[in-house]
Amino acid sequence: MPEAQKSSDIGMKRGRVIANMTPDKQLDLIAEGLPILMKSATDLLNAAIALPGHSRASKILEGHALEEAAKILILMDIVRCPPKIRPSLIGPMMRLFYDHLARLLYIEAQHWRPMDLNELRTYVNNERRSHYLEGYNGEYILPNSATSTRETLLYADIITYEEGDPIWSEPSYDDPESLTFPQYPTPWKTCEALQTVGAFTRKGLDLVSSAWAEVDFSGEETSGQSSELAYNMLKSLEGENLISENATNDHVGHLRHSWQLPMYRLDFKRQEVSLEELKEQREANFWAEVGYDGQDYY
Repeated sequence: MPEAQKSSDIGMKRGRVIANMTPDKQLDLIAEGLPILMKSATDLLNAAIALPGHSRASKILEGHALEEAAKILILMDIVRCPPKIRPSLIGPMMRLFYDHLARLLYIEAQHWRPMDLNELRTYVNNERRSHYLEGYNGEYILPNSATSTRETLLYADIITYEEGDPIWSEPSYDDPESLTFPQYPTPWKTCEALQTVGAFTRKGLDLVSSAWAEVDFSGEETSGQSSELAYNMLKSLEGENLISENATNDHVGHLRHSWQLPMYRLDFKRQEVSLEELKEQREANFWAEVGYDGQDYY
């Protein structure tokens, strides 16, 4: 790697340099980082479990842990990306690595069950909009749910709604029943399963890459194809004796049926939606609800 040329080349958030490495060096660095990220996520989740009487603090720690898990899933999608197209996608993927909205959507996506990648793309496009309509008839205009949920949990701040009057938002989380604990969240389970079957090792990453290189997930590729490739990956890892003795059928089943389709072709960039567009959509929803078809009968 070239030496630093300016002060901004020194410090954290430098993951984009991976795009300038050779393919082998890229996997070397990813293999080094995956266990570090996994330990970070697990430490934070365990700390969250230890704070049952502090629901907000516990939820903040859980959210931080899941964003660490999202980084793992993003890196593993880089590995699942066919080597022939990886050079063109690794830079944008590393930008997702540092983007809060992208990480939050990566986590949400682990709970979605699309039939194919096009359906998954539709889900992501809906969730990356800057604002959306809420309510029975879409009467309320609200900011992006994923980012606003994160921010209102973390920060006390002044906010405004459509009427324009400023009010204080007090951070709180008073619903302990909705905490995922003591069950570990699905995204963490995916990462834990990958580590247990040996996918985080350097040799494991080569096998993951080889197994998933057969298909470029760009459009109509299905969850069935994803499951088959995961099966091929697991057989390869087993053949090289990389699967831990702690691996269970649950780990195998989770990777075959709950690891989301590769998302290296999807756009996670925040999509700005204008107030005018939202108002037009709200009006259209209203007239559709009352059954007006736009015709003047008088």
